[in-house]
Amino acid sequence: MHRAMAVLAWSGVTTLVGCKVGPNYSPEPVIPPAARIGAVPSADSTRTFFDSLAVERTRDSVPVVPPNAPRATLNASAATATAWLDIIRDTTLVSLVDRALSQNRDLRAAIARIKEFRADLGIARGPLLPSVTANASTSSNQVALGSFPPTSYRATRVTGDLAWELDFWGRVRRGVEAARADVGAQEAAERATALSLVSDVASGYLQLLELDQEQAIAERTLSSRKQTLDVARQRYTQGLTSELDVKQFEAQVAAPAVTLARAERARAEVEHNLTVLLGGGPPRIPRGTSLSDAVAALVVPDSISATLLTRRPDILQAEREYAAAVARVGIADAARWPTFNIIGSLGSQAGGPDNLFAENSKVYQAQIGLSFPLFDNKRLASASAAARARAEQARAAYEGVALNAVREANDALIAVRTSRDEAVAQATQANALRQALDIATARYEAGLSSYLDLLDAQRTVFVAELAMSQAQLGELTAAVQLYKALAGSWVRGPAPGR
Repeated sequence: MHRAMAVLAWSGVTTLVGCKVGPNYSPEPVIPPAARIGAVPSADSTRTFFDSLAVERTRDSVPVVPPNAPRATLNASAATATAWLDIIRDTTLVSLVDRALSQNRDLRAAIARIKEFRADLGIARGPLLPSVTANASTSSNQVALGSFPPTSYRATRVTGDLAWELDFWGRVRRGVEAARADVGAQEAAERATALSLVSDVASGYLQLLELDQEQAIAERTLSSRKQTLDVARQRYTQGLTSELDVKQFEAQVAAPAVTLARAERARAEVEHNLTVLLGGGPPRIPRGTSLSDAVAALVVPDSISATLLTRRPDILQAEREYAAAVARVGIADAARWPTFNIIGSLGSQAGGPDNLFAENSKVYQAQIGLSFPLFDNKRLASASAAARARAEQARAAYEGVALNAVREANDALIAVRTSRDEAVAQATQANALRQALDIATARYEAGLSSYLDLLDAQRTVFVAELAMSQAQLGELTAAVQLYKALAGSWVRGPAPGR
């Protein structure tokens, strides 16, 4: 018995210090530490022109996270709230984001999947230590040996049984590595779900602000055109204009009314969609800031360190999947080596329960077994080759995700800059056309110009104001896409952690 215990102890030490076959995971960074997103654009004539349209463009010079900043991940509550306060100064949006992160059903499902994979990790760790079971049995037996008369006996047995496959080649430990990497991949997938949810809520909220602004523009235009119609009717009764003028102005009143109806329908659809994202609640979504105030609060640099991309959930997920695939190469390689098993049993056996624990009833067994695959028609070798091929696929996918992340971030940053220029140009145009409308209105009321000049001025200023509103939404939406592409805020501050 003492020898058996010594064998078990020696085997345990050997297992703990044993080698692990298969490659060790050591990925190379795909994104260079010195790389930058959205290099500062070169000087050109149009740049000078856009700068002249908006002197406030100097607000773009803001501090960003330095290249050596600590690696951060998306926190499902505090991090996103802080990030949106940095980007758009609207506490109402922050409260909506927090509600979505606590109540959204897709996010709850992703969190449940993490729990599942953590349980699988516990299963993978199980074989590292021996399994011990307690067994008890009682039986009546009769045996016959040759010409001897049958012999009958009763047996009562209570034992503790041990079984252990020694992990000499690291098959179990590689399995634990793979399971731990799978958990990391699911955690990254949950953060990706949260990031997409936050972006969708922000985009929907900004759409509501834009629709509110469209409604205000249409109501203001409708009121102005009603006043113009009243003037035309007065001039018609005085014989200063024709009935054609009146009918033309009546037709003009209908255009903003159409916009009001469309805005109302679109607003209801956006609010219904947001209600689903928020996990329920009242269909009326509260508002905080206005669209113009949100645009004024937006500050985006022209260049950002590419190291921020290392916190993207899709990159983290692809990297963890690559790590799991490499660990499974070791599992496949270890299957080609001998397996060592220890089986032990210790207990008591007697003819009945009364003398089960008598001095001479002790029974035990200690056994070491060896199994070596001699011929399997290259099945294990093929399994090892397949595992290596899957690891190569995972590496290529990881590198592809990282390169695509750089592209998305560059696209998002250039979209913010060009959308900002477009919004500035549209605002300049709308302001000039509003002044032209004031002049045309005064000239018409004084009888110095025809109704056609006034009609044209009204049409162009309405179209320009709606286009300006859309351009402002485009700038803010591009900022949301940049937030999503960077997996968080670009403003200097403490890095959020999980």
